[in-house]
Amino acid sequence: MPVWELLSVELLTAFLGLGLLVLGLLVPKGQKRGLGYLAALGLVGIAALAFALREAQGVVWEGYIIDPFGTYFKLLFLFAAILTCVSSFEYIGRLGNGEGEYYALIILSTLGMMILASAGELITLYLGLELMTISFCILATYRRGDMKSAEAGIKYIILGALSSAILLYGLSLLYGSTGSTLIKDISLVVNSGGVTPLMVVGMIFLLGGFAFKMAAVPFHMWAPDVYEGAPTPVTAFLSVASKAAAFAAFLRVFFVALGDSHPLWAEVIVALTILSVVVGNLVAIPQKNIKRLLAYSSISQAGYLLLGIVAFSTLGVGAILYHSMLYVFANMGAFMVATVFYNADKSDEIQDYAGLARRSPLLAAVMLFSLLSLAGIPPLAGFVSKFYLFMAVIDQGYIWLAILAVLMSMVSVYYYLQVVKVMYLGDPPPGRPAIEVPLGVQIALACSLAVLFLFGIYPTPLTNYAFSSAAAFFH
Repeated sequence: MPVWELLSVELLTAFLGLGLLVLGLLVPKGQKRGLGYLAALGLVGIAALAFALREAQGVVWEGYIIDPFGTYFKLLFLFAAILTCVSSFEYIGRLGNGEGEYYALIILSTLGMMILASAGELITLYLGLELMTISFCILATYRRGDMKSAEAGIKYIILGALSSAILLYGLSLLYGSTGSTLIKDISLVVNSGGVTPLMVVGMIFLLGGFAFKMAAVPFHMWAPDVYEGAPTPVTAFLSVASKAAAFAAFLRVFFVALGDSHPLWAEVIVALTILSVVVGNLVAIPQKNIKRLLAYSSISQAGYLLLGIVAFSTLGVGAILYHSMLYVFANMGAFMVATVFYNADKSDEIQDYAGLARRSPLLAAVMLFSLLSLAGIPPLAGFVSKFYLFMAVIDQGYIWLAILAVLMSMVSVYYYLQVVKVMYLGDPPPGRPAIEVPLGVQIALACSLAVLFLFGIYPTPLTNYAFSSAAAFFH
């Protein structure tokens, strides 16, 4: 397969992002709404191409790997970007500035994630990480004049720069101890010569850098404030896609390059898993703001995904892939509801969701089923994905860890149902009209719901795809 065909998904994504940037300058101010539709349609076309090339395999310039594992994650990023663009039409339109730049940054951050997922070389991996991070730094501050948005941006820039520096230092130590930036060459050095003290220090820095991007405890301190202050569609995209990108890069580095050193870092991952699952779920209970509640929920979901890394098996990687895809639709569904509600009432406080079931039955239903899927309640898809994650760790003898994760899932049901209680049992404020949901958002919400029910009742097609991609990763 020629190089241009292997790289077609990335090339088209880059052209789309840069094209929107140029169009944003050329299109008159009152006619920029069409840029959002162009971005969404362009991403749908690229997703269709990525799906057609899902079995493609090859290595470009030695350090860029095209394989089913990377393509699976690219599809995930594209689905998240499409839903983000659709939910942004009204939100960004009301801000009244920078629509072209906004959609271009969404697409360029998606390109950064794609590079992260396919990077077989450390410098390429870092470039992808920085493209994603810098785009999100700008997007987090997009509500100009809003103090919370400015605070979110500053915190993300400072802490993001710190974590990137830690990660880069770890990568440099890995290069210094092995003499190569290619992941396959590093794995050969580790397999033949063992692990040196310098390499161990590098691993510690890498674990810290990746854990920050995953929002795993205790590297989660940025997430609640950034999630609360950033524009709601950006928060949704950040919570699902950047987390998945971090897991994709982590799997490349630690499972391929450092696989033989697994006993050295395995216990650290177990500790991160326990802290993320416990702290994320317990601290979510007293939250009064829907975005902060979903931020701590996202931290706990990072803990559940880490179960797949603890398992260190094909089943574990397949479970990560499966859960990540369904997490996109469940979390994006909840955040799309929060976006529409904010457009109508200018509030993210949970108490203001009182009587939402009467003001908009569709929004209340999507929020209900999205939260139940995040909690892992059957027959929704979240139940199946968590089941695979729990089975993966039980298969490796971590029965106690699976029991802890199940107990924490029960805790999550409590704080999710607090939101449901307000929506269905609370009385709407007097004089508040019904909430109108734009047609595009209605379609996106319906698609999210359909995915959650379809793969909860009939998970076989996606499980087959996820586990075949995981098997290809190990070969």
